[in-house]
Amino acid sequence: MAVYDLEEQEQIAALRSWWKQYGGWAIGVLLIVAFASLGWYGWQSYLKSQNAEASRIYLVLQQASAQQDTSRIKQAAGELVNQYPSSQYASLGALLAATTLEAAGDAKSAEAQLNWVADNGKDAVRGVARLRLAGMQMDDKNFDGALKTLSDTPPPGFTARFDAAKGDVYVAQGKLTEARASYDAALKNLEPAGKDVTPNSEFAGSEPGQLLRRLVIEKRDALTTVAAAGK
Repeated sequence: MAVYDLEEQEQIAALRSWWKQYGGWAIGVLLIVAFASLGWYGWQSYLKSQNAEASRIYLVLQQASAQQDTSRIKQAAGELVNQYPSSQYASLGALLAATTLEAAGDAKSAEAQLNWVADNGKDAVRGVARLRLAGMQMDDKNFDGALKTLSDTPPPGFTARFDAAKGDVYVAQGKLTEARASYDAALKNLEPAGKDVTPNSEFAGSEPGQLLRRLVIEKRDALTTVAAAGK
């Protein structure tokens, strides 16, 4: 019994020594962990509330678009990109606003919305925005601007679409050699996927990808006819 008491006392003494040396640090770690947990849950709650508000504004934007209310469209889209720029609703809202504003004849405001998405959106929506922006620039005969919009590295899955769009710009400029090269590049990126599955190969194997392939082949073959007629 005396031996047990001695061992117990030694353990208590060792514990006191450890606590004296490390106790403050241990409490600090526990507090940091506790506050971090509270901060994490608080941050998640904040994100949910932000997302809910962005969703509400996006709904207002949808309603304004359906009513062709350009003033409310600009206001709602502005709130989304200024107050909730990291929300998915900001990019989707800007794309929707661009579509409606372009249809209403306000090309300048539509391009501003597309430029915002092109600079701030995630991969897929950024790719869509750049293609649409290049299309609007082509309509304005701003061919150099369209090529510049398409010149940066395409987002994953958009390589063939960007090459095909470049081909269209070159055709509009009368640069048939460059157009053929761009269409050939697009077709190369639309070839069946090998062992390595990438976003580009996934698009190439999809129905939209196969449709684009047929359209590009038609456009490339038409260049041959145009070139032959010019001789």
